[in-house]
Amino acid sequence: MDAIVLAGALNDGPLRAVSSAAYEAEIEIAGKPMVAYVLEALNQMDEVERIAVVGYATDTMLPYMTGKVCRVDPGDSMIDSLIKGLELLQPKNPVLAVTSDIPLITPEAIRDFLVRCQDNPGDVCYSFVSKDHNEARYPGVQRTYVKLRDGVFTGGNIVLLSPEIVRERIDILKQAAALRKKPVQLCSLLGWKYLIKFIFGLLTIKEVEERVSRALGLKAVGIISPYPEVGIDVDKPSDLELATKALAQI
Repeated sequence: MDAIVLAGALNDGPLRAVSSAAYEAEIEIAGKPMVAYVLEALNQMDEVERIAVVGYATDTMLPYMTGKVCRVDPGDSMIDSLIKGLELLQPKNPVLAVTSDIPLITPEAIRDFLVRCQDNPGDVCYSFVSKDHNEARYPGVQRTYVKLRDGVFTGGNIVLLSPEIVRERIDILKQAAALRKKPVQLCSLLGWKYLIKFIFGLLTIKEVEERVSRALGLKAVGIISPYPEVGIDVDKPSDLELATKALAQI
């Protein structure tokens, strides 16, 4: 399969206070830009044939765009960038989409996700990580959690998806991407019944899958990963501190 690494986000959020890098992907962690760790993990995987980096060829990032990597400039939004990656690759099989801000990611974590997707295939397979797994591996890590009947989870940063689905459902995907850090508003897209159940912690992953599948005319699957590295993105100073300490020990 092919992979797309979304690496075009400007460093104009909380991380700006601790790094002067123009883009989040090039923020330095333990001597390397953040995106380098993601590319290294993907380059080590035989399952991944090509890697499209959707980001700018800055002096910081360019030396790490080697091996299976090709590149294209980003779009105006996350979904626009995803489309540009798909246009570059022209894939025929499902594509792995990964954000550039998960430097703790490993080939083992990605491979486990892909195996779980094979066992429960869908048009869109989205990753989740439980709070218990996060706390066991990284005590005190700060994440945005949602309480479901199945447990307490945070969203992951890797998705396996059908290229055709992205093109056909681009508008609703843009809405979902814009609300990815706002669980209540995101859930409201499913309807009031689901929003109320979500607020009271009664919503299940299966119900979300079924509702999204009906609304979009596709098969949506939630994949629970036991690897915290899938869900720990670096988007604030405390995340950067955690990642720096972890990677400095390797």
